[in-house]
Amino acid sequence: MSCVGCKDGAGFDLPITMAFQPIVDVTTQTVFAYEALVRGKDGRGAGQVLSHISHDNRYAFDQLCRTTAIDLAAGLDMTAGGASLSINFLPNAVYEPRACIRATLAAAMRTNFPVDRIIFEFTESEVMDTDHILNILRSYRAMGFKTAIDDFGAGYAGLGLLSVFQPDIVKLDMALVRDIDTNTVKRTIVRHTLNMLRDLGIQPVCEGIETLDEHDALRDLGVDLMQGYLLAKPALEALSPVAWPSQAAPVALSA
Repeated sequence: MSCVGCKDGAGFDLPITMAFQPIVDVTTQTVFAYEALVRGKDGRGAGQVLSHISHDNRYAFDQLCRTTAIDLAAGLDMTAGGASLSINFLPNAVYEPRACIRATLAAAMRTNFPVDRIIFEFTESEVMDTDHILNILRSYRAMGFKTAIDDFGAGYAGLGLLSVFQPDIVKLDMALVRDIDTNTVKRTIVRHTLNMLRDLGIQPVCEGIETLDEHDALRDLGVDLMQGYLLAKPALEALSPVAWPSQAAPVALSA
């Protein structure tokens, strides 16, 4: 598709906002980044918002998420403590990276948000054109953004993508983390995955940590960067405080 199609596409009419969930360095007890998670202004959850995406409005939705996340993050002074902003993007909503990034750059310039504090992460859960995603990732890196693969181990790209492009960050899917303290198979898989990522110079993040035992098992494997309800839940239009492991209380997994 051409960028004329982007410009003339239908708008995304559902008002949205963002909740922010921290990715923390449990070794230094600092916030590494905050992931922007879409929510409806009327209280709808992410799933309900995402159900409104169509072929015709996905570009408008992707652009709206980016600019909304940057505007809110700037207003919250997110980078004051050294944290970055992690924005999810839809690879199939990016037609030409350098053209489609204009609204993002304009939002960053308008709010004085530093470009080098923006991480673009995408999920590998949809079949995609590898050449297309490589073009996006390489273009973003050349423009000074950091890149991340989300939900690694649960989708289509996996090792094939890593063999031709090494992002700055890889987030291991929460399915690999769940019950890792009692599941020896998962511990073996995660241990070898972590070693591979470190050999490639990629920062690993483990997400979905919900229990202290999972946290401790990951610490034993040398994981520094973690994300999950044990540490902090997403906060709507706010930066939630982190409950460091020594302070963390059990959480309701249904929250």
